[in-house]
Amino acid sequence: MEIKYHKPVLLEEAIAGLKIRPDGVYVDVTYGGGGHSNSLLEKLNEKGRLFGFDQDADAQAHRIEDPRFEFVAANFRHLTKYLKYHYIESVQGILADFGVSSHQFDTAERGFSTRWEGRLDMRMNQAQVQDAHAVINTYEESELSRIFFQYGELKNARSLAKTIVLARSEKPIDTTHGSKIPTHLQYNHRLGPSLRK
Repeated sequence: MEIKYHKPVLLEEAIAGLKIRPDGVYVDVTYGGGGHSNSLLEKLNEKGRLFGFDQDADAQAHRIEDPRFEFVAANFRHLTKYLKYHYIESVQGILADFGVSSHQFDTAERGFSTRWEGRLDMRMNQAQVQDAHAVINTYEESELSRIFFQYGELKNARSLAKTIVLARSEKPIDTTHGSKIPTHLQYNHRLGPSLRK
């Protein structure tokens, strides 16, 4: 499978905002497809260093080969520990482009979107065992409702959880298209982009 990434939004503005020092140390805590990192490396001289953090295996497969760059296959919550381990006391800038990568939405196998048929997955880190399939098919209605309300900010969290539990009692919800959630819930504008078509 060919990995495709889009150019980051506001790329030039993000890089300009860092006020790059050519010999500085920088961190891209959301590496993704490397768009920000590539642009940042163009501003660094041979003494500059860049660390790119990402827990996604697709991002790792798309890492930059450059002696000034080091890919860190981990969540950025390990940033401080990692830099201390490598005796880096300070950095000149940290870049973070939070959110789900368009690549993750655009790849059916990642199971983030109902636009394409794919197994329910939604893992940012594919090495994690638990995926959306397990959550949707095993969590209690009250826990699903809490998750949808707290993290998805859905006003209809209870009715969505109830509908899912009812649907899975007849047949497991395996894919983003199989055993569809009723249309009136799928098209609700309050649902997050992963549940909308």
